[in-house]
This record gives sequence, C-alpha cells and structure tokens, in this order.
Amino acid sequence: MNTEMAAGPWREKIYEIIFEADTPLGKAFDVALLWAILGSVLAVCLDSVASFEERFHGAFVAIEWTFTALFSIEYVLRIVSVRQPLRYVFSFYGLVDLLSILVIRILRLLRVFRVLKLGRYVSESQVLMTAIKNSRAKITVFLFTVMTLVVVIGAAMYLIEGPENGFTSIPRAMYWAIVTLTTVGYGDVTPSTVAGQMLSSALMILGYGLIAIPTGIVTAELTSVTPPRVITTRTCPACLSEGHSVSARFCCDCGEELLNAQSSTDG
Repeated sequence: MNTEMAAGPWREKIYEIIFEADTPLGKAFDVALLWAILGSVLAVCLDSVASFEERFHGAFVAIEWTFTALFSIEYVLRIVSVRQPLRYVFSFYGLVDLLSILVIRILRLLRVFRVLKLGRYVSESQVLMTAIKNSRAKITVFLFTVMTLVVVIGAAMYLIEGPENGFTSIPRAMYWAIVTLTTVGYGDVTPSTVAGQMLSSALMILGYGLIAIPTGIVTAELTSVTPPRVITTRTCPACLSEGHSVSARFCCDCGEELLNAQSSTDG
C-alpha cells in the first residue's frame, strides 16, 4: 500500500483531463489551453506596441487579468491533482506555469514565458530532447573546437590588423571572429588589410560548413532514438514522468502504477 493517501475519484478525473491528452476530455482541455496560451502571448505582444496600448489599454488590462485567472486556476488544479505537489511545483513546467501567472508590473514582459507552456503539448518534443541529450558530448567537442578556432583566428587578426583598424584587443578580435564565423556580419569591425580580408573570406566560407555540423549530429541521433513502439501522453501521477507506452501498467522511472492501467491493457 502506498504510504501516500490515495487520490479521490475527483482528483483522478482532474489528473486524467489535465495531464493525459489521449482521452477526449484531455484533448479538448489541451486544445482550449493551446488557444489560451497563443491568445495571451499575442495580447502581450500587441500590448508592447505603443499605439495599440494607448488605444486599447482598458481592453488589454481586462484580457490580461482574464488569462491570469485562467492560468491560475489551471496551476492550482495541477497541484491538487498530483500525489506529490512539491515535485510538480519545482519541475521545469511547474516553474514555467508559475512564471506565466505572476503579474509583476516591473517584469511584466516575463509573461511571454507562457509560450514555453506549448512544449508540453508537442509529443515529438520528447524525441527531440532525447536526441539533443544523446548528442551533447559530440556537440560539446564541436563547440570546443569552434572556440579554439575563434581564439586562434582572433589572435591572428589582432596581429594582422591591429588597434588602428578597430581590433583593439584579442577579445574584440574574437568577437569579430564569432560574428564572421556565424555569418552574421554586423560590420562594426572590418578588416582593412589584404591579409586580414583574405583570412576573413576563408572564415566566412568555413562558417557555412560549420553551421551544418550540429544539424547533422542531431539529425543522426533523431533517426536512432525514434521509438519503435507507440508512445502516449500518459503521465505518472507520482513522479510526473511522461511518454509511457500504450500497454504500460507501471511507470518506467519510479515503478508507480499508472492511472487507467487496466483499461490500457484491455483488448
């Protein structure tokens, strides 16, 4: 017997609606919340435009308080429906939800963090996160190589161009190397000598090739981590782990029995 008090039927129903999108009510809840998130982010963006804010100030205030109340109710329901509320409160999405409902006038633009709530409704995000996690070692080596290249080329440009051409220090030359390597090209610092321009041209060409490397690494991992079995949005009520298979009866992380485990194995 679990030492925690078993959730009542109403808590299990709320949990099923909020955390599991494979049920009709869960899908309807997620769709409604998706539109609310998009509407809230759109309102925040429009409110930042001076002409709109002056003309529709009252409407924006009413809209913001409506969305704040809606997300506050959602946040409270998520807390009361899970078996370990503090685990959810201090989870990534729990902190995002808290940020999305805080109305701090000085930090009011933090409300655009509501867009991060969209991540939990994209099932493919779990596969993408797994691919990025598996490729972090290769990407780390790649970034280390790039930073080494930036230091070397930055130092070379400092020696070639010198302070008289805007390369006043090696760090500033490294900044120029990063801007050039990423093909951004702000133009605030430019080489003037023939040698500097030749090195700059080589760095630009190299930049196109380097941009493709992380993409290839993550793409290769994506093809290998795509699960062969059907993954659902079923979430463990104890540890909030997501992505259990259709036939799973227990959580793959903590071993807790999943809600509706019997119905998932029927037939």
